Amino acid sequence: MTKHDKIIKYIKNLKVGSKISVRQLAQELNVSEGTAYRAIKDAQLKGLVSTIPRIGTIRIEQTDGENIEKLTYAEVVNIVDGSVMGGTAGLHKPLKKFLIGAMEVNEMRQYIEPGDLLIVGNRKEAQLLSLTMGAAVLVTGGFKADDDVVRLADEKGMPLITSPYDTFTVATIINRAIFTRLLRKDVVRVRDVMVKNPYYLDERATVGDWRKLVRATRHSRFPVVNGDGEVIGIVTTNDVADLKDEVSIREVMTKDPITVGPETPVAHAAHLMVWEGIELIPVVEDKKLLGVISRQDAIKAFRSLSLQPQIAETVDSLIMDHFNVFKTERGVRLQGKTGPVMLSPYGVPSHSSLINALVNAGINAFRSKRRPEVIPDSFTVYFSGSVQLDEEIEINADIIEIGRRSGKVEVSLIGGGDLIAKAIMSVKVLGR
Repeated sequence: MTKHDKIIKYIKNLKVGSKISVRQLAQELNVSEGTAYRAIKDAQLKGLVSTIPRIGTIRIEQTDGENIEKLTYAEVVNIVDGSVMGGTAGLHKPLKKFLIGAMEVNEMRQYIEPGDLLIVGNRKEAQLLSLTMGAAVLVTGGFKADDDVVRLADEKGMPLITSPYDTFTVATIINRAIFTRLLRKDVVRVRDVMVKNPYYLDERATVGDWRKLVRATRHSRFPVVNGDGEVIGIVTTNDVADLKDEVSIREVMTKDPITVGPETPVAHAAHLMVWEGIELIPVVEDKKLLGVISRQDAIKAFRSLSLQPQIAETVDSLIMDHFNVFKTERGVRLQGKTGPVMLSPYGVPSHSSLINALVNAGINAFRSKRRPEVIPDSFTVYFSGSVQLDEEIEINADIIEIGRRSGKVEVSLIGGGDLIAKAIMSVKVLGR
């Protein structure tokens, strides 16, 4: 285990809410401050710690895939450029919901619950009520709280935060942060579909060992790991064809194979498999083998995802909401109006939004032919005009070539009866 791994393990075992520092880690684990600093930054990326100005770095509850939309109070401090006046012991806690204190104090009582965050201005009664009821307080406008409010925050272990922004801005920032997390939650990750504890070969294995594993598992592609469990290669049928059983796997394996991490989006892994012409990718963390993802795993994930409603909107969905899709003999036809979400800074639909619609039309054309797992390979477009806001437009996507592994589609955009744009898109088919 490397020094970096030891520090990460040490941080994971710390009690949530514990404060840590570079100097403390360096002294306790007998490592350099540079090594400790890099490990803390890595722990921050993993969601293990949060660093707050004038407070320091604290161990926080690691957010998992099921709870990703929840922010900790420590994260709120950072995103609103705030500072902590009291209740630092509770910074690691996740907030359940936030509410704005724009009502009479007596009315607030029925809405505040333990674990909430009350966003309020310089209103002492509201601040005291929230803390008494076990909820944190974010004071807007840069105001400071009175000493007795700070003491109550420390006593309850609930954060008392101040931010220079007004109430509306603070609420918008927090809401956007939660929305961003919801988008991330929608993304299917490799960890969601990978095969855990996969079959693999030790670096000391031979071609004979590979053949035994093939007979036992009916698989033909295996990662190769060293004594520390780190992936150092991958071996397939092509590597060992016609070789004798005693030949070492190290001599024939593909060294330094393409790998992905557990948080990698499945779509990216699928793109790698298509572009690199491979069927299996090892999933690693700190170089150690966690699992494998195959082309078929990615296909199943895409098919499952296509049947599920999305809980958060993306740019694609916002643009495609403006169109109705109709199946045609050669592909699809989209009909709709340009909307405000498509506007450029100059008040007309931007070329980028129109290209987005053209690409999605092309993808929908292949989906209409029961080829749902396609990846755009190239896209060439020519514009010969422009369209206005709220203008009726039509997009026709006609497939001109479709094969087992690739295809081409011609896409045209018509507005006001005139041809506005024409494009040719080629795609790679992930598989069946």
